[in-house]
Amino acid sequence: MSNELAGDDPALQTNFAPADVAGALVLGIETSCDETAAAVIRRKADGTGEILSNIVRSQIEDHAAFGGVVPEIAARAHIALLDGLVRTAMDEAGVAFDDLDAVAATAGPGLIGGVIVGLMTAKAIALAADKPLVAVNHLEAHALTARLTDHVSFPYLMLLVSGGHTQFVLARGVGDYVRLGSTIDDALGEAFDKTAKLLGLAYPGGPAVERAAKTGNGSRFDLPRPLLNRPGLDMSFAGLKTAVRVAAERAAPLSDQDVADLCASFQEAAADVVSQRAGRALALFEEEYPGVEPVLVIAGGVAANQRIREGLEQAAEAVGARLVAPPPQLCTDNGAMIAWAGAERFVLGLVDELDVSPRPRWPLDATAQPMLGDGRKGAKV
Repeated sequence: MSNELAGDDPALQTNFAPADVAGALVLGIETSCDETAAAVIRRKADGTGEILSNIVRSQIEDHAAFGGVVPEIAARAHIALLDGLVRTAMDEAGVAFDDLDAVAATAGPGLIGGVIVGLMTAKAIALAADKPLVAVNHLEAHALTARLTDHVSFPYLMLLVSGGHTQFVLARGVGDYVRLGSTIDDALGEAFDKTAKLLGLAYPGGPAVERAAKTGNGSRFDLPRPLLNRPGLDMSFAGLKTAVRVAAERAAPLSDQDVADLCASFQEAAADVVSQRAGRALALFEEEYPGVEPVLVIAGGVAANQRIREGLEQAAEAVGARLVAPPPQLCTDNGAMIAWAGAERFVLGLVDELDVSPRPRWPLDATAQPMLGDGRKGAKV
């Protein structure tokens, strides 16, 4: 890290919102992958937030037979579900469209068919209700969730670990992010899913691997820790996934215990890589921001994995840092995070025209070199 990461604006190093900034009531819509979601949040004048409703409908059953998300099926499901979810979210929150201050929706990155459904719905509501539209970067919504749940101040570190993204990001302020490290191949969630598939486990793969690992021996199979001893914060999980396949072939035919041991060994290797990189990221943060409490926020579906969390907690404790993990239902894709990100942007005057375009790729740090898992062209979402 260099001094450039601190930025020139001291406000980026504190809570950006002064106490006299008006609150905001925002409807948020999320349709970037296989969750259809709508929520209403209230951002108060003091910068705290309240979730008034948060409705999520998963499409797991629709995609289970295919072992992964089918984009066309996902888009059609969003079309069928979204209007009803918006009505339910508004009714549960006890508000009308006229009460809203803004309408927010994921505008990318994501499966483009789904993103179009949510963004077009938000545009229609904003136009009909004469409300501002906020086009939200899905990754920024994950990054800002800890400010809703735990009132975290800028700057802080975020580790986003999901099926499409694995990256360390320095959050300096709303709309101001620096990517510190990323996977150079598979995202960690993708590696979990592929490991589950090759071992014959159910979809979604991440929870299936974690369940199997509970009865497994994590030291039985000597799996690699890719890039562990190399400088920097980049990660690699494709080789780890391949090593599981090779070990499975050597141990075939696999018993239930073999599968459990492979899952546990895979999970241990992944936790070692992520926690080691987290410790290094926190050390760099403390070097760059002496006197500022180091905070590591984790988000994304893999953040719900307890072994990964344990490794990150140990890394944080080792350097006296604080680990912030929002509740699991707010780590995975949901409408509340979109509504909150929309409110954070709205109070800063960051609203969008109705002709804003959906984006299948949208990195948080547009200046960083393109890599897999950063939300830019070539990344797996």
